Amino acid sequence: MLKTYSYAEFLYRQSEAQRLGQTPRFGVVVIGGGPVGLSLALDAARRGLAVQLLDDNNTVSIGSRAVCYAKRPLEIWRRLGVDGPLLQRGVRWQIGKVFYGDTLAYQFDLLPEQHHHMPAMVNLQQYYLEETLVAACEADEHVTLNWKHKVVGLEQVGGDDPHARLTVETPDGRFDMLADWVVACDGANSDTRRMLGADFSGQVFNDRFLIADVVMDPSTQPVNEASGAQRLSTEPERWFWFDPPFHRGQSVLLHKQADKVWRIDFQLGRDADPVEEKKPENVLPRIKAMLGENVDFELEWVSVYQFACRRMDQFRHGRVLFAGDAAHQVSPFGARGANSGVQDSDNLAWKLQLVVSGQAPKSLLDSYHHERSLAADDNIANSTRSTDFITPKSRASLRLRNAVLELARTEPFARPMVNSGRLSLPTPYLDSPLNTPDTDTFAGLMQPGTVCADAPLMRHGQAAWLLDVLGEGDSPFAVLVFGDLPEPLNFRIPVRVLRVGTDVQDPQGVLAARYDAQPGTVYLIRPDQHVAARWRQFDAAAVQAALQRAVGGAKGAH
Repeated sequence: MLKTYSYAEFLYRQSEAQRLGQTPRFGVVVIGGGPVGLSLALDAARRGLAVQLLDDNNTVSIGSRAVCYAKRPLEIWRRLGVDGPLLQRGVRWQIGKVFYGDTLAYQFDLLPEQHHHMPAMVNLQQYYLEETLVAACEADEHVTLNWKHKVVGLEQVGGDDPHARLTVETPDGRFDMLADWVVACDGANSDTRRMLGADFSGQVFNDRFLIADVVMDPSTQPVNEASGAQRLSTEPERWFWFDPPFHRGQSVLLHKQADKVWRIDFQLGRDADPVEEKKPENVLPRIKAMLGENVDFELEWVSVYQFACRRMDQFRHGRVLFAGDAAHQVSPFGARGANSGVQDSDNLAWKLQLVVSGQAPKSLLDSYHHERSLAADDNIANSTRSTDFITPKSRASLRLRNAVLELARTEPFARPMVNSGRLSLPTPYLDSPLNTPDTDTFAGLMQPGTVCADAPLMRHGQAAWLLDVLGEGDSPFAVLVFGDLPEPLNFRIPVRVLRVGTDVQDPQGVLAARYDAQPGTVYLIRPDQHVAARWRQFDAAAVQAALQRAVGGAKGAH
């Protein structure tokens, strides 16, 4: 008997304020205890903010759900100190294979470039991710986790003391709480969004897909090759089939997960009945057709989904901000849902900290919508194109798709046109109002608005990584200088100086190459490790002005 996952339950506690009939007030309240809400709570806490997290449940999510975590979210979780369990248990991969019929059409490498600390992708069931984040939040004194606290009412109060009033339902009844800021991370069916009368705009797709989490060990399984069943590789790779012999006319996606669990997605078509398709008598024949009649496996979780590509018109509504699936939805092809949501939290936490501490104006939070709605549009565009390729809507588009797949077997020029899901990459904020445009000439990719590329370093004779060093200390911003500064920095907002050549060394030259650095080159790095500005030589007035711009117009110097 193969082992399946046992779901933990978290303890509900009645708050003292509810017991005493009081109406408490908090600085930051996060609604939703999924990966996005937990990441945001932890990030804000690491920056010194006290956070109340409310969740209407008391366990982790059911099923593998968001299973693929990309390099950038892994870097964010490393900064938050939770990457160890994820990397230890998760399955690392970077090779994807695309099959057409029963033969390989082409394969791709997500991380062909060397000298990166984090892998291209890690596959791990969402319940393990949530377990890790919950444990980290419980260990942080700035986070209070409130299980079985369902928000059933929300009112925004203006005037001289703007705040939000939340009505919360618990096993002990209802009570009200006040919040200076609310972040809604309560998923695609967000009650918070409904309470504010906000909605999505975009496209809902009619095609349905079946998810099956299958527990098995392919290395021990016999397969009758003559049956058309697929012998699975034990290598950690992403496999995608168009029109396979075991599921004709449709597509299938396979991912390896932890604990010998395999995620299989079967395209069902538009007319599939989700209730019928989830029944074991309909699921098991599909899996046996794929794996073979004699393969020993267990079903851990089965679900049918219908997806959408859409987002809210505004991610900020007064004192309420939206993140993750509550703000935007994409199809699952490309692993852009949870990955994008965690990047929402990365973008928002430092801005909340500066606003709450009075170091930046409230208008800084408007840049959250500007930057992350741009990322949402990028993800929606990529997901829509993937969906159109995977599920053609006309005979002409189907013939074109199949012709591309046929050509890809032998012709390299056709392979980039094959779209089985453009996998998640961070969206650069190239037109962000927080950027200071270049006044000097630079080559390479590290222009303002771009997330910093990692690079191997040496520090105190020990190997180190750029993003780790940038993430140290209490200073939200960093100045990366290739050489030395001619004068000390003196800004109201703390700025950390990292001197290449003195504080750290770049023995392989990777850092200098990626940042097109010359002696004297200076970069201003945001708290979320995006480039805010860069210059060929240090200029105190220019750095002051760029810092002021990067915090939304607040004064950056004494």
